[in-house]
Amino acid sequence: MAFTSICDASAVKEGGMGFFVAGKKSVLLVWPEGGELKAFRGRCPHADVPLNEATFSGKVVTCPHHQWGFDVASGKCVTHLVRNTLHPYPVRVEGSEIQVDVGPVRTPAPPA
Repeated sequence: MAFTSICDASAVKEGGMGFFVAGKKSVLLVWPEGGELKAFRGRCPHADVPLNEATFSGKVVTCPHHQWGFDVASGKCVTHLVRNTLHPYPVRVEGSEIQVDVGPVRTPAPPA
């Protein structure tokens, strides 16, 4: 596993959510109420749009594109009878940093 530092440990509080970027990959961090910090691919598994404007109720992430809701305990869609699920990433807190294993991280190319 290759963990990458995503943000400071204080960036996401219980009941909160944050959208971050690691190289070319987006990461959605959520901390469910009464649960543990979780990390998911930052794109909707239904519409493949970024979840940077998603909402979080403390238990469900809702995509702003089609209003699909995903339970962060399981990643499963809870608003439609489909098999779409959020793609989880391993996450850990090391010292004062939240780190996520998103696989190989490629640095974005500089603008031309």
